[in-house]
Amino acid sequence: LSLSLQVRFGQQKRYQDWFQRQYLSTPDSQSLRCDLIRYICGVVHPSNEVLSSDILPRWAIIGWLLTTCTSNVAASNAKLALFYDWLFFNPEKDSIMNIEPAILVMHHSMKPHPAITATLLDFMCRIIPNFYPPLEAHVRQGVFNSLTHIVEKRVLAHLAPLFDNPKLDKELRAMLREKFPEFCSSPSPPIEVKIEEPVSMEMDNHMSEKDDSCYDNAEAAFSDDEDDLNSKGKKREFRFHPIKETIVEEPVDITPFLDQLDESLKDKVLQLQKGSDTEAQCEVMQEIVDQVLEEDFDSEQLSVLASCLQELFKAHFRGEVLPEEITEESLEESVGKPLYLIFRNLCQMQEDNSGFSLLLDLLSELYQKQPKIGYHLLYYLKASKAAAGKMNLYESFAQATQLGDLHTCLMMDMKACQEDDVRLLCYLTPSIYTEFPDETLRSGELLNMIVAVIDSFQLQELVCHVMMGNLVMFRKDSVLNILIQSLDWETFEQYCTWQLFLAHSIPLETIIPILQHLKYKEHPEALSCLLLQLRREKPSEEMVKMVLSRPCHPDDQFTTSILRHWCIKHDDLLAEHIKSLLIKNNSLPRKRQSLRSSSSKLAQLTLEQILEHLDNLRLNLTNTKQNFFSQTPILQALQHVQASCDEAHKMK
Repeated sequence: LSLSLQVRFGQQKRYQDWFQRQYLSTPDSQSLRCDLIRYICGVVHPSNEVLSSDILPRWAIIGWLLTTCTSNVAASNAKLALFYDWLFFNPEKDSIMNIEPAILVMHHSMKPHPAITATLLDFMCRIIPNFYPPLEAHVRQGVFNSLTHIVEKRVLAHLAPLFDNPKLDKELRAMLREKFPEFCSSPSPPIEVKIEEPVSMEMDNHMSEKDDSCYDNAEAAFSDDEDDLNSKGKKREFRFHPIKETIVEEPVDITPFLDQLDESLKDKVLQLQKGSDTEAQCEVMQEIVDQVLEEDFDSEQLSVLASCLQELFKAHFRGEVLPEEITEESLEESVGKPLYLIFRNLCQMQEDNSGFSLLLDLLSELYQKQPKIGYHLLYYLKASKAAAGKMNLYESFAQATQLGDLHTCLMMDMKACQEDDVRLLCYLTPSIYTEFPDETLRSGELLNMIVAVIDSFQLQELVCHVMMGNLVMFRKDSVLNILIQSLDWETFEQYCTWQLFLAHSIPLETIIPILQHLKYKEHPEALSCLLLQLRREKPSEEMVKMVLSRPCHPDDQFTTSILRHWCIKHDDLLAEHIKSLLIKNNSLPRKRQSLRSSSSKLAQLTLEQILEHLDNLRLNLTNTKQNFFSQTPILQALQHVQASCDEAHKMK
C-alpha cells in the first residue's frame, strides 16, 4: 500500500528490493504474490489526485511482482489473480479500476519486457476455454466486455497496436485475431497510444538514471525451464553491466522551484547556482543553513529547498565517493562538499535543539528526492573528523525519514551503496557492524549484500579487519541462523561467508547443528568448508553425534571421510565417543530424548544409522593397517548392542 501511495515512480527500486528481501525471498512466499495482486486490483483504487501525480502506478507494482515469480505455478496463479475480474466482468456493476491494471501491464511491458506482454496475452486467450469449460461462453463474454469497456473508457485508445504488435510471434497474433477480431483491425496506421485515466503514470522524466525497465527489475520471462533457471542460482553469474557513457552535464533548471521560495532564500539559492568553486558554494550553503535555523523560517519551504539542492548537486551523487588513496587529508577533502554542510551543522548541534529537527526534516525531504543521501551521511559520519563519535546521528536521521525505522533505512542505504560503490561499501562495513550490532548481526541481510559484490582482495581485507579486532560480523547467538540462510546464496558468496566466519573465534560446536540442514547434492559449498574445519578439531561427543546423524547415502561421503580422519588422528577419543553413543541409542524403539539444546532438537540419531555409518567406515578401512574396530571400547559397545537386540535386528 505504501508503494502505491507514497513512493515516486522512478525511485521504487530500493523499496522493491527491500520488500522482496523481507517478504518474497522464501519458497513459501511464492503464494503471496497472487494475494498481493488481487489486493491491488480489488482494493487499491487511487484517487484522481494520485493518478495525476508521479506516484508509482499500480501496473508497475504488478509488473514487478510478475517478474519476481520463480515457479510456473506461482506465475500462473499471479496471472489468474490479475485477470480474475475480467472473467465475468459486467460494465454496469463492476469497476474499470479492477480490470485496468492488466491491460496497462501489457501495454507498458511491450517495449522493455515483451515476454511479459506475450505471456499475459497468451494467458488471456487460453483462460477462456480452460477456466471452467461449462461456462466458456460466459467467460468469453466477460473478457470481451472488459476489452470493450477499456476502449470506451479510453484506458487505451486502440487495442490494435497491442494485439497486432510485430514483437509478438505469429502464432500468438493469429490466436488474438481469432479470439478478438473486433479489436485487431486498425482503420489507420498505428498511432501513439494515449492513456487517459492514469496518463501521468507514463513519465519518462521521472525515471532514475540507471533504470532500464519500467519495473526496476531484471529482465524476466516465464518459461518451462524457469524452475531450473531460478531454483537455486548458486553458481556465480556473469552479469551484464552496461558500458558507462560519459554524462553530459546539462544546465540545471530550478526556475519552477525558485518562485515558491521567499526572496531572501531565493537569492541565496541563485548564488549557489552561480557559485564558481566549492569554497564559494560552501559559504553560500552555510548561509542557507543559517536561514533555515532562524526562528521565523517557514518549514513548508523545506520541500522546495530540497528540490533545488537535489537539482543543483546532482554531480555530488555521481561517481565514487571514496578517494582513490585513503589518507587523512584526502578524506577531509572528500567531505568538503557544499551539501555536507548540513551534516556538519547537525554534528555540531544538540538533539534537543529546535534547529536539529528542522535540519533532519530537510534531510528527510532530500532523502525522498535523492535516496543516495543516506549512504553519503554514513560516509561523512565515518570519514569526517568533525563527526567523530557521532554515528548515532544516523539513527535520528532514519527515524525522521518516511521509513521511520533504523533497520529498514540502514539496509536500504547499504543496498544503494552496494549498487553504486563497492569500495565505499567495504570501507563502511567495519563501522556499520560496530555501531549498529543489533541491526546487522541478527540476520544475514547485510552480509549477503557484501559477499554478493566483493572480490577476493576485498574479502582478504575484511578477514584482516576481523582478525585485528576491528570488525565482528557474527555472534554466537545468531551465527547458526545466518549460515543456514547462506545455503541459498551463490557459490562464491557462500565461500566468502565461510571464510569470514572462520576468521572469528567462534567454537565450531556452535554451528555444528547446521549439518542437519545440509544435503550432499544441494550444499557442497558448506559441506566442504565444514569438513575441512572439522578435520582440524579434536572430536567431541556432540560433534560425533551430529556427524553420525546424517542420513546414509552411497554418494554422500561426508561422514565416512571425517570419521576416517578422526580414527587416524584421534582413534582412542573417537572410540570412546562411539561407545557412548551406541550404548545410549541401543534401545529400540528409541527413547524420547531431552530437547533442551538446539543440537539435540535437530539430531535424530538412531542405532541403525550409527551401525550403517560404522559399516561404511569398516569397508573404507579394509585394506589399511588401521585396527580401529579392534579397540576395546568399540568391541564392548558392539557386544552391548548385540546382547540387547532382538533376533530380527541381529539378522540385519
